[in-house]
Amino acid sequence: MRKTFRQLGIDSGYLLASFFIALPAFIIGVVGFALGLGTAVIWIGVPIMAATLFAMRGMAAAGRAQIPHVIRREVPRPHYKKAKPGASALRRYLTALTDGQSWLNLLWAVAALPIAVAGFAVAIAWWAATIGTLAFPLYGWIINAAVGEENYNAGPDYAAVWLGWGDSYTAQSIVAVLAGLIVAVLLPLVIRGMALALAWTGKGLLASLAGLYERIDTLEESRDAATSAEADALRRIERDIHDGPQQRLVSLGMELSRVRRQMEANPEAAQATLDAAISQTRETIDELRALSRGIAPPILTDRGLEAALAALAARSTVPVDLDVRARARYRTSVESTVYFVVAEALTNVAKHAQATKASVTVEDWDDRLVVSIGDNGIGGAHVSKGHGLSGLADRIKAAEGQWTVDSPEGGPTVILAEVPCT
Repeated sequence: MRKTFRQLGIDSGYLLASFFIALPAFIIGVVGFALGLGTAVIWIGVPIMAATLFAMRGMAAAGRAQIPHVIRREVPRPHYKKAKPGASALRRYLTALTDGQSWLNLLWAVAALPIAVAGFAVAIAWWAATIGTLAFPLYGWIINAAVGEENYNAGPDYAAVWLGWGDSYTAQSIVAVLAGLIVAVLLPLVIRGMALALAWTGKGLLASLAGLYERIDTLEESRDAATSAEADALRRIERDIHDGPQQRLVSLGMELSRVRRQMEANPEAAQATLDAAISQTRETIDELRALSRGIAPPILTDRGLEAALAALAARSTVPVDLDVRARARYRTSVESTVYFVVAEALTNVAKHAQATKASVTVEDWDDRLVVSIGDNGIGGAHVSKGHGLSGLADRIKAAEGQWTVDSPEGGPTVILAEVPCT
């Protein structure tokens, strides 16, 4: 109830204040545009039009500032076009004429005024009707006493008689209060509807391009993060292959050369060397399988995220308490991101945390998967480049997700990641 009253106050204030913004914006915009267009043939209209667009930026900023309180979300600030560095003052001044958002501001001034006028009138009238009917028992008797009951013919009087309740002051008061209650119940809905109509019109015209630019910036960051994560993964795989299977294969080649030399001179020694080579072959195969899990784990593809995370937890050198509350399957990119986030986090726990236990929780929140990884280690985890969590940050950013790390010195450490899954 308190939230409803608070929003009603915000919406009412927005409708009342917007009228005093929309009216001068309309006048400035229409007069400036008409004057600039009419005098454009003698070139005076060009700077007049530019001045009008600059003035509209201020009016648009005033209209945009109130919108977040109504729609309950942030509205991106516009990025107005700027002249190239070193451009003349005249060129910088006339740049507004080629800026799309400046023209949208002008369009907003024209489109918003009818809605602002209607919202202002509805807010005033509905509030007046609500207060007037509910307060009728407080002032109705004054009117009756002043003009006489026989001369007082108002809405409550006619309604009370029509309902068969008589024309007494008590009947009039009951009718007025009942009508007031109905109007009061509808007040938040009506005011909210008018406020949203005006706010969404403003958001569409004053922030649509800014939102598009922000989306482009986000996609560029995601692309850069994906490229960085892929490059880090390739470097890690290259290092692991060089330090592991490659060295074993070189050693295996040398052992097989020894076997060939020993075959005639010392068959028993050759047999022992061959057994050692076979053992090295098995170890090399095991290492290659472990590396392949870091590229594309088959269990993730075949059985899904829950089974893959269970396998990760089983292989962890630190005991893991796993709780997965998610759907059966998701997009490949989503499952892969969550899997590798958990894999890298558990690897960091095993290498750096000095923990005796860890926990992994995965929850489906309809539009995103929320992953929580915690441990009871020494804490002090860092996100900067060169530390274990830097690759994890790139993976989450590449999936357009968000994450936080809480790792005070002395522990515990909690990593919370949100990955979009819609």
